[in-house]
Formats: sequence, structure tokens, C-alpha cells
Amino acid sequence: MAGRAPRQTPTMADVARRAGVSVSTVSHVLNKTRPVAPATVRSVLGAVAETGYVPDPAARALGSTGYGTIGLAMSALSNPYFSSVVHGIDRHASAAGYSVLLADTHDEADAEIKAVSELLRRRVSAIILAASGDGSPAIRYADKVDVPVIAIDRFVPAGVDQVAVDNAEPTAFLVDHLAAVGHTRIAMVTGRAGLTTTRERRAGYLLGLRRNGIEADPRHEADGDSSEDGAGVAVGRLLGLAEPPTALVVGNNRMTIGALRALRDAGLSVPGDLALVSFDDFEWADLFQPRLTAMAQPARSIAEQAVAMALSRITSPALPPRKVTINPAFMHRESCGCPPGAP
Repeated sequence: MAGRAPRQTPTMADVARRAGVSVSTVSHVLNKTRPVAPATVRSVLGAVAETGYVPDPAARALGSTGYGTIGLAMSALSNPYFSSVVHGIDRHASAAGYSVLLADTHDEADAEIKAVSELLRRRVSAIILAASGDGSPAIRYADKVDVPVIAIDRFVPAGVDQVAVDNAEPTAFLVDHLAAVGHTRIAMVTGRAGLTTTRERRAGYLLGLRRNGIEADPRHEADGDSSEDGAGVAVGRLLGLAEPPTALVVGNNRMTIGALRALRDAGLSVPGDLALVSFDDFEWADLFQPRLTAMAQPARSIAEQAVAMALSRITSPALPPRKVTINPAFMHRESCGCPPGAP
């Protein structure tokens, strides 16, 4: 970002020309003053990201919410794990004299652009982003106005600072553990399609099957859409198979709640009828009966690294992009079928 020639500030008219709509339509999309067709909304938001347009009202309000603020764009309200990350980021940013401004992306690409747009309107000094996909449009948008982006939780192809956990090998380890207990019909409830975490954890699941000599069965993969309800439907489909699985790997903690509810409603016990392990831990996972075996993401470490990257990027924008991979911790409890205290 350093060393660039000054650029002209994009206007709403530039956005309108790029999107092929009127200026008033752009205004209605951005200010939500009139319903606009979804396709037009996507076109306008894409043009906003491509041009780097930032609405003027925020520029006039720069003194009240400007420098000294780090933007945080993620699906914070729908993911229990992210709540811990938000708390950690706020704590570390506050210690450095920065406030944190949160914008919810709902894990949707269009909402992500809106969230980043809102943060840029507030003239944040940097944005920490948990991307809904590869994050490219949002990252390009921030880059056009020279605001650094730090990607967390989900690695992205763009050359920005990023910190996340390893997803593939830890998921393979969960499969290893179930296979060591004696399971051969191991199924997985996968997360929302398009998320890098979904792809990586599914790849780890398949890797674990291969290295334990278990043939992959497509019927044993069920899309849980990263939601409680989606996981419940997925588990119902798996239980309806002629030979249902005897063990289950669940792709995140929110889906674990839905999976456990579905098993309870079916009159099945864990691990007596079906062993269960999860990627993502809960603060209260050891209060379940049985206690949940899970891969715990180190939310505090991720938050600390993300804030440190943001602060160093603000002061030294010419630093080369950095990528930090953190290993999750295996929390060995009883839902996998092992007795308490087992190694």
C-alpha cells in the first residue's frame, strides 16, 4: 500500500456507471430507503467494492469515530466460537489504546461487503475479517482506500496478513481417534458450502479415512450448513441409512448442538448408540453428559495475534504479508466412547 500515487476519490456517480444503474438507485441500496431487486443490490455492492467508494457522511464525521478504531467483520452473533474471539480482540485492542467496532457479516458475501463498507465509513484504521468465502471483494475494497485487512479463522488467497488454525490434520486426528476405538462407519456433518473451514475439515475427514484404511462413502457426508437446524436435518438423514454410522464427526460447535438434539429426539444415546466428536469446543463442553470430545480452537491466541498484526500493519504498511497457523488442542473426554481418564 505504501508509495502509491494519490488517487481521485470515487463518487456515487462512479458507482452508478460501473453498476449500470442510476445514482438514485445506488443511494437507495446504500441507505436502504427503497426496496431494490436483489440482483441490482449485488451489482451495486460489487461496484462499490470495485471502485472503493466510501459514502461522504463518514468523512465529515471523521473526528468522532476515526483513528484509534479497529474494525471487526465476522458472523459474531451466530457462532459461539467467534464470541470468544471478539472478547479477546476487544481486550487486546483496548490495552493498546484502540476501540473495536463490530459489523456482522452473517457469513454471506453480500452482507460482508456491507459490513466492510460500514466500517470504512467509520474510517477504521484496520479491519480484522473472518471471510465468508475467499474474502477477495471485501479485501480489494479495503485495499482501494489503503485500509489494511487481517484475515482470521479462514485463510484467504489474497496477500494479506492472516491467522487461523490448522483444520485438516486435526480433523484427520479426530477420525484417527474414532478408528482406534474400533469404528469403521464414521460419518461427518460438514459446514456451509464455500467456507474454507468447511473444505479443509472435510479434506481432513477424508484423509483420516484413507490413512485408517476406511473406504469413503459419500452417503456418510451430510451438509449441516453450519447451523443447528441444518445439523439436525443432516443427522436425521444419516440415521435413515440402511447401515447408519456408528460414529460422527461434527464440523463446528453450533452444529454439535443440533446434532446432539437430533440424537436425543431419536432416542439415541452418546456414546452408547453413536460416538460423537466435534471441531470447536465450548466453554461448557465438559458439563454435558457425556462430556464432549473436541478440537478446541485457541480463541485467545488468535485474537492476540490478529490485534498484533493489525497494530504493526497500521504503523508499518510496507511489511510483507504474514501467515500464522495455530494448532488446536485435542480435548479428550467421553463422547467418543472412551472411559473417563483414558489416554
